[in-house]
Parts: sequence; C-alpha cells; structure tokens
Amino acid sequence: MVIPVDDAADPRIADYVRLRDSELRKSLEAERGLFIAEGEKVIRRAVATGHRLRSVLTTAKWLDRLADVIGDVPTYLVSDEVMRGIAGFQVHRGALAAVERPELPSVAGLLTGPGSGEGPPGRILILEDLVDHGNVGAIFRCAAALGVDAIILSPRCADPLYRRAVKVSMGAVFAIPYARMDDWYHGLGEVRAAGFRLLALTPDQSAVPLHEAELGERVALLLGSEGDGLSARWLDLADERVCIPMSPAAMARGVDSLNVVAAAAIACHGLMRGR
Repeated sequence: MVIPVDDAADPRIADYVRLRDSELRKSLEAERGLFIAEGEKVIRRAVATGHRLRSVLTTAKWLDRLADVIGDVPTYLVSDEVMRGIAGFQVHRGALAAVERPELPSVAGLLTGPGSGEGPPGRILILEDLVDHGNVGAIFRCAAALGVDAIILSPRCADPLYRRAVKVSMGAVFAIPYARMDDWYHGLGEVRAAGFRLLALTPDQSAVPLHEAELGERVALLLGSEGDGLSARWLDLADERVCIPMSPAAMARGVDSLNVVAAAAIACHGLMRGR
C-alpha cells in the first residue's frame, strides 16, 4: 500500500494540507471525521490506544520504522521537499497520520463510565475557555502523568485532537477520557448532580490553599482561561475557591500567579491527596 507522491497538490493527500491553518483544519477535520497525529511516538500511541489510521504520509527515512504499525493502511511516500509543501512547515519527525476521530461520550456518560484508571472517575479537571491548543495538550499530559481520571471541556475550549495539542501532549490526549459540555451556563450543575465537589482554582491568595481544601471521593477542579481565569459565574457556582500559595518573596516581586499549565501540574498533584 506504499504510494509514491511527487506533487504537493495531489488530491489523494488532501487530508494533510495546510496544517498550520487552524481555522481551515477545524472545518476540514470535523467534516471528514479525522485528526492528524505527528511523529512516530504519537502515531504509535494512537494505534496502541485503539485509534484507526486512515492513511500515513511519510518520507523514506521513516517508512521502515513505522512498518509494524502501518500494516495495509494507504501510505503516501514523499520527499522532504514535498512534505514541506504539503504541511507548510518542516516536519522534523518525518511522518504524519490521518486518524479516525472517535465519537466523544456525553458529559453524563463520562461521569458514570470508566475513568483512566479502575472504576468511574473520582478526580477530574474542567477547563473553561482555554483556547490555546498547546496549553490544552500540556494539561492533558499533566493530567495523564499525575493520575487525573477524566477531563471536561467547556464549549469554547480548544480541540485536544488538533495537531499541536496532540503533539505537545505526546499522545496523552489518547490516555485521558474527555467530553465537551453542550451548555456552559448549566454545565456545572450536571457535574455536581453526579456527586462531585467543585473546586475553583484562582490566583486570589485569600482563597483556601489547595492542600487544605476538603476533597472527598469525587472532586472536580475548575481551571480558567489563559488570560482572565475563571468566569464570575463559575467562581460563584463552585463549592470552594482554592489557590496555590505564592511565596512572600514572589509576591514582593509582583509574581502573584502561575501560568495555567504550571498551575494545572501542581493542582493535579494536589488532587491525589487522600487517594
């Protein structure tokens, strides 16, 4: 199934065009029901977690290394120059795969189904309006590394299966079950009704330090957008506001908060208390 291609405009490789054009990719990938995995490690992770490859685009250097995962999937073999022309950038990892996009569970299904470990989710993250794909991918990686069971996205959050998010996560987006809310305004009520205690992470140092907060068996940690943080509505709906304490020296230097990825990593570690 190896198919040589020498023209970046070949219609057979239309799934891979203009990978840096996020608006085009959003519509194209949704319409065709696919996402793009970049690099050998990520492609292998996708296959290992049960995702089905539609096709592979690769240079000769990577063909043999991927032979055991490609199987009989159509594999388009191109030169480095043609690869750059198709993707719009230098693909340093030498291979791309178009992968079937899985159907997401509903929020209710996610909360009652199996988490990333054994049994239903007990520790989850809820992301409100994080629009940077790299940040979303990095948070999925933190969550996977630190034992979070599932993630819920608000309607306006970036797509975890966008190429950059998948790449930054090193395939961790395949390891954490996730769902997307249909209704931002009432969405937290559904999570609370499933028995979760809602903790809103805020840089406000008057909030309860995360390491002192009551956790319980089921906890959902709310993380806000990169610039504005959590909305006033979600802060008000939370059972408790929590913070990561800053050192006095940091506060004296005007450093009163962390970026959302660093905060997520510390918070995910803190959620494991008592498990």
